[in-house]
Amino acid sequence: MIHFVGAGPGAVDLITVRGKSLIENADVIIYAGSLVNPELLKWAKESCSIYNSAYMTLEEVIEVMVKAEEAAQTTVRLHTGDPAIYGAIREQIDELERHKLAYEVCPGVSSMFGVAASLQAEYTLPGVSQTVIIARAEGRTPVPERERLKELARHQATMVLFLSSGLVDRVKAELLEGGYAPETPAAVVYKATWPEEKIVRTTIDGLPEAMKEEQISKTALIVIGDVLGDVYDKSSLYDAAFTTGFRMGRTEKEKD
Repeated sequence: MIHFVGAGPGAVDLITVRGKSLIENADVIIYAGSLVNPELLKWAKESCSIYNSAYMTLEEVIEVMVKAEEAAQTTVRLHTGDPAIYGAIREQIDELERHKLAYEVCPGVSSMFGVAASLQAEYTLPGVSQTVIIARAEGRTPVPERERLKELARHQATMVLFLSSGLVDRVKAELLEGGYAPETPAAVVYKATWPEEKIVRTTIDGLPEAMKEEQISKTALIVIGDVLGDVYDKSSLYDAAFTTGFRMGRTEKEKD
């Protein structure tokens, strides 16, 4: 069996219990060395063969998996965060399907949630934003025209940008072109949940200068939106006058 495992955002203790168990029992581990915390490999058994996919092509990764299956070994493909977000697992899965090899996916804590925790922020505040857009700026890898930042910015929703910290000037230009106000709150979190984590709070207008000052150009997420501000509506769910499936709402008189 081949297991795609989400390693979490960085902190070793933020991997799932299932993910840790799979690492402990793996015969082969292929990990994304440019992003995954190598401390996670301390749980691998001594006989485990470990490969850093930062130096491998897709074909080489698949070759290791195929050979492991032929030897009746268990493989863990260790991806950063959750494999479903910019994990490039689909192309691997298609190859495994072609080879008729069994696989499964173990979810992980995405770095976007590690970032929210570090910022002590809620991405979906009533009266501010009920939508989170996960996106990235267009760089060497293109994005569909309808998904460029200037188009997504028209929603004025919370935006979490992956793979974009090296393109901050373009990010600023497109967000402003799309309709965000220059003073819209923004935050950059470098290596969220790692010991070397760094948080920068600024505005869309101040993003490039703030990131340049802190020398952040990779391994960071950018969060945009008024959810980073101080104005919002309280949730109706906990309002005494709001009826839910578990309790009846009370009038002001009844509350007295």
